[in-house]
Amino acid sequence: MPHQPVTPAKRNFARSMRRESTDAEDRLWQELRGRRLDNIKFRRQVPIGRFVADFLCAEAKLVVEIDGSQHAESRHDQERDAELKVRGFRVLRFWNDDVLKDLDAVCDTIIAYVRDESLQPWR
Repeated sequence: MPHQPVTPAKRNFARSMRRESTDAEDRLWQELRGRRLDNIKFRRQVPIGRFVADFLCAEAKLVVEIDGSQHAESRHDQERDAELKVRGFRVLRFWNDDVLKDLDAVCDTIIAYVRDESLQPWR
């Protein structure tokens, strides 16, 4: 899929998403920002095509999404995942509760996926 320039509207939407992040996104961002997690560079609320990824490790082509219950069986998420896969990204999803209740396990999983690009997400 060819690279599409990011429109000003999409860039502004990503900025607003950064300002309005959930508790779980804030908590995970405190671990990911500034290469705090195993010296891995992450960006947050990054426009990719038609979508905005919660967190992106461009080097490993890994997108990390933090989902609330509204994302269960979401067609929008299925479309997003399919488009991101076509673009060469893997999409790793965690529930808000996972981040809030077991942040260490979430971080360990993210490190494993960044370090081993053969791992494929389970949901």
